[in-house]
Amino acid sequence: MSSAAIRSTMPVYRPTPIWRLLASNRLAMVGLAFVLLWTLGGLLVPLIWQFSPTETGVGPLLDTPSLQHPFGTDNFGRDIFARVFAGARISLWMGLISVSVSLLIGVPLGAIAGYFQGVTGGIIMRVMDAILAFPSLVLAMAIAAALGPGMSSAMIAVGIVGIPEFARIMYSQTVSLSQRPFVEAGRAIGLKDRQILMRHVLPNAMSPIAVRATLGMGYAILTAASLSFIGLGAKPPSPEWGVMIADARGYIISGEWWLSTFPGIAIATSILGFNLFGDGLRDVLDPRLRTTAVK
Repeated sequence: MSSAAIRSTMPVYRPTPIWRLLASNRLAMVGLAFVLLWTLGGLLVPLIWQFSPTETGVGPLLDTPSLQHPFGTDNFGRDIFARVFAGARISLWMGLISVSVSLLIGVPLGAIAGYFQGVTGGIIMRVMDAILAFPSLVLAMAIAAALGPGMSSAMIAVGIVGIPEFARIMYSQTVSLSQRPFVEAGRAIGLKDRQILMRHVLPNAMSPIAVRATLGMGYAILTAASLSFIGLGAKPPSPEWGVMIADARGYIISGEWWLSTFPGIAIATSILGFNLFGDGLRDVLDPRLRTTAVK
């Protein structure tokens, strides 16, 4: 048998598109559905719903869920359905800004520490270890209290707490990638360190960074809601989910369950959505799962 005939009978390995692998992961699709629900709902519902999230007296005080008010009303007669979906916009925005702060600071620090190592890398990573030594929520509370209560303070606090995670991931990726032949070749042809990091190291390290950012969104939403719950984040009458649960805690015993249930479900499903989607994305970006034999 000729070599051409032998090659024609061998299977050809082609990379499976990421979107197809992601679509075949049911849990990832469930997570994406939750993410899209709160993202699109937060953008569209406040525009088309008949009640404003901050308008008082749109219904009876503490009215149970009904057709007119699907999630009921609160102690000021505000529509909880409108407030929950308006709160989605606030919570997702706080999570996005917090993760962006962590990523934009943690990734460069990790890359510098991993590429140059030595004293510079040691100092950077020891600072990251010192931050990780504190419980994340306690540290976020301390930072938010020092900056002063408010949404901006909460976002900065959550962002600072998340920096070490991105730095450690980028550090390990940079240490591994800096020994690869393509990086050595870049050094051999005279590329500057900045060019090697930006053109070769960072693009090849983006897969675990993207996964960590997706998973970090759930953590950021939860931590921001926790800070708002204790008065260090968003303030009333903001329809932020943590603020809504804080306002409802005095009515749990008296039986007005809907005041805290629907914001709580919103927090739980949004975090679940990002976690499931992040897990699916991690599986999809694994190169061992991205090739299939095609005749």
